Amino acid sequence: MSAITVRVPAKVNLQLAVGPLREDGYHDLVNVFHAVSLFDEVTAAEPADGDVTAAPLRVRVEGDHTGEVPVSDDNLAVRAAMALAGRAGRTYRADLLIRKSIPVAGGMAGGSADAAAALVACNELWGLGLPVEDLMEIAADIGSDVPFALLGGTAVGTGRGERLAPLETAGVFHWVFALADGGLSTPRVYGECDRLREEAGVAAPRPAVSETLLDALRRGDAKALGQALANDLQPAALALRPSLADTLAAGRERGALGALVSGSGPTCAFLAESAEHAHELAGLITDVDGCRAVVTAHGPVPGATVAGAGAG
Repeated sequence: MSAITVRVPAKVNLQLAVGPLREDGYHDLVNVFHAVSLFDEVTAAEPADGDVTAAPLRVRVEGDHTGEVPVSDDNLAVRAAMALAGRAGRTYRADLLIRKSIPVAGGMAGGSADAAAALVACNELWGLGLPVEDLMEIAADIGSDVPFALLGGTAVGTGRGERLAPLETAGVFHWVFALADGGLSTPRVYGECDRLREEAGVAAPRPAVSETLLDALRRGDAKALGQALANDLQPAALALRPSLADTLAAGRERGALGALVSGSGPTCAFLAESAEHAHELAGLITDVDGCRAVVTAHGPVPGATVAGAGAG
């Protein structure tokens, strides 16, 4: 194979419970991930120029806000490919092309999704044949959200979020996402969460999954799920980007079953009753100040999946 393309979904956090700050700088989390039909594509190809002096891994990015995505070794897709080659114990070459549709720094794990896609694509391109269990192990070392992008569906993550257990989910849930201008730094949002708790004199609780939310997922009850959505990072995201409060209020006022900031933000997620309701809701919030775009999606969907290949 001379090229492998992998499609990988965005995620929304249905529940994000943040525990105390650990000595290693991370927080214990209970993170209910839900993969939605907003996709990036990553193509891994054999270098065409035959330049053996060039970097073994090169990356290009196409799509929205590409100027905000690094094209160096700091790119998570490049880091993933490097880690995979390291696991195989030799140097491999690839040109990576990332086609972005998932918001950049939007709280929907776009960079982590690209890392997961690069793992799958390069594993195929290089003929390594590593099982998904090995890819999951490599993914966890790259970032807390990367393993879920491999898995997809709906799952609860514990630890830093990297230890995953799939969840029983009935039916399809329909979403509207209000994409904000600019991004929010995940470390900054976590730091603000810690600061707000310290300022209020509130001890971080031990994170626990919501049984109400799990029951709503099992029954496919969108109304109950909307009421159970929760994100401990939301106050911090609102403190750093106060305009998000107006976006959330606008969605609720226009009939969303539930509304929350996705992950560390600034994307706002709204749960709808149906695909038709999602389309209607999207039209009603398109002109809300601070929204650069509004998109609809559904979930759950599969994780990183090979979408096509070119024969060499």
